[in-house]
Amino acid sequence: MVGMRTLDTLNFDNTYAGLPSHWFQRTQPKALKNAHLISFNPRVAAHLDLDPCQTHPQDLASYFGGQMALPGAEPLAMKYTGHQFGHYNPDLGDGRGLLLGEVVNSKGQRWDLHLKGAGQTAYSRFGDGRAVLRSSIREYLVSEAMYGLGIPSTDALCLVGSEEYTPRLGMEPCAMLLRVTPCHIRFGHFEWLYYSRRHDELKQLADYCLARFYPDCSSADQPYLAMFDQVMERTARLVAHWQTYGFVHGVLNTDNMSILGETFDYGPYTFLDSYEPDHVANKNDDGGRYAFFRQPAIVHWNLACLAQALLPLISREALEAKLESFPAKVAQYQLSRQKARLGLQTEQAGDAELVSQLWQLFEQQKTDITLFFSALTELTTDELRADALQAFTQSNTADWAQWFQTYQQRVTQEHASGPIRHQQMRSVNPYYLLRNYMAEEAIREATQGDYRLVNQLLPILRHPCEQHAAAERFMASPPDWAAAICLTCSS
Repeated sequence: MVGMRTLDTLNFDNTYAGLPSHWFQRTQPKALKNAHLISFNPRVAAHLDLDPCQTHPQDLASYFGGQMALPGAEPLAMKYTGHQFGHYNPDLGDGRGLLLGEVVNSKGQRWDLHLKGAGQTAYSRFGDGRAVLRSSIREYLVSEAMYGLGIPSTDALCLVGSEEYTPRLGMEPCAMLLRVTPCHIRFGHFEWLYYSRRHDELKQLADYCLARFYPDCSSADQPYLAMFDQVMERTARLVAHWQTYGFVHGVLNTDNMSILGETFDYGPYTFLDSYEPDHVANKNDDGGRYAFFRQPAIVHWNLACLAQALLPLISREALEAKLESFPAKVAQYQLSRQKARLGLQTEQAGDAELVSQLWQLFEQQKTDITLFFSALTELTTDELRADALQAFTQSNTADWAQWFQTYQQRVTQEHASGPIRHQQMRSVNPYYLLRNYMAEEAIREATQGDYRLVNQLLPILRHPCEQHAAAERFMASPPDWAAAICLTCSS
């Protein structure tokens, strides 16, 4: 195909490397022992104009396992800071990852290549700079799962394994993952320059972001305020997605917040198996700061931290006025997405109450919302009764019956025909979700050198609203042993 490239002919144009040299450390990846390719994602290769048919496994292992320098790349570890569990930490930065460079494709789109697990940098503190296979598989799979669900997220091009081990939960095999996204600038980049009183450089960073990520804001009366508004808008939509699908981030520190409103830096994330608003994904989070139901408020707090860092550029009053609108924005977008899962496209009185009552029932019964919505999608209008979903409505039958009666009446107000409504619902209600046990099974097999499940899960997660051959077991409730899976920050 005309315009397709190979790994050694990618079109690099590394603008971040041209910024002040003390904003990063130039360093090379540290090679893994006997690096080998575990998985490659052709969908992500298309971002880079990379020809999958001319991309050889050994080249991927060599370039992204640290053995060979990628032509055109200028690896660097970025400096930033951030608030971790509510406390400012000035000593952060890319401690185990490197920004290899920026690839510009034939459409003029710019994509950052970031290699995770690349070894020690100036910001590693006491770490070894490595990523383990366990966490690398989890990020690789969830990147594709988020794409399949339509949730903004970073992507991953490939996953490279090795015969090198490092101490985490015992001795664990090391891996490298190549993350691909338009932007690696975090809230913490702005916080670093603000708290170190480099306000001229803060303006330089803001100007760089305006030119590269938010050029439409440059012509606004207040460009920096317009950019903040766009960051907040994207972030509100992102959080609404999380809350609609039961995604728990686990470590919502400001250094894990992207200015593009993408899900970023996956740690001990989870998707809720049963609906429990107070669920905490990260067992290191003793106080439950990042519990599922707190995510909108925590992200609001994180945006306030970003606003604080922008005070040298924007008035406090203007920033506070923008911040005040965030909870309402999240609620609006969340209601819209939850209605879409119910097949409700029009605006009618009582919609908010109908949705609220449903999620209250979910909470009372600890419903598996993925299975519920998938089953609901298959019902015709005449079947919309509580007993039709008896497996999910075993308690509070009177409440469920009332809800289904109200829902059935509401559905009759839709303009779309039954088949069209079914298609609309199926497009947003997946058969499959990346549950913890699925990732755990893939990790256990990969640790033994069997990477088949990692690669089998990739197309299932990419197209979760389609049924896949030999994947029926992933459409069911998780096995009992899944409840014992423990996720922490260790990686």
